[in-house]
Amino acid sequence: MTTVTIYDPPMCCSTGVCGPEPDPNLARFAADLEWLKTQGVMVQRVNLAQEPARFVAEPAVKALLDETGGDDLPALVINGRIVARGQYPVRAELAELAGVVTLNVSADYLASETVCELIAIGAAVAAGSESCLEFHHNAAKHLGLSSEQMRRAAEIGAEVRATATKSVMGTKDRLIGGLTQSGCCGGAAAAQPTPGCC
Repeated sequence: MTTVTIYDPPMCCSTGVCGPEPDPNLARFAADLEWLKTQGVMVQRVNLAQEPARFVAEPAVKALLDETGGDDLPALVINGRIVARGQYPVRAELAELAGVVTLNVSADYLASETVCELIAIGAAVAAGSESCLEFHHNAAKHLGLSSEQMRRAAEIGAEVRATATKSVMGTKDRLIGGLTQSGCCGGAAAAQPTPGCC
């Protein structure tokens, strides 16, 4: 497991985000470190004001202190080597430094025919349009998309449709009340359904 250790300049707390007006860069960095933990990276933070002995115990950081007097803090250390200094890297830089592979989705990919057809399949199911579903199924199949990919897109569309139906029925119940029992389509109160009704 990769371990990233951040050697912070003197701060009032371990993250520097306490107080009435926290530095937004420190808040952003704290959130990025939490994200890094979810990617399987071990993260440690060492505050010069609270743990100066740990700065001296890390050879690379001690050399940095001797060189700059602490002006180049923070320092990020991975495997005993300083990989960044003098600023808090943004999330993409943290991921690269820690060797975390992230999905880089480009605008060209999002606009590709395959993605558009999968979106269209989901939209066709959500809209309840059989003709659109058949058309986009054939187009997606022609592009080489698998049945599993198309099935997942359709399932998402079905979930959207079900959620919309549930929502509108809830609004209907709130505005005009529940359904009344009638002879049409049976129901608990109907002895026999009306012929040809359902």
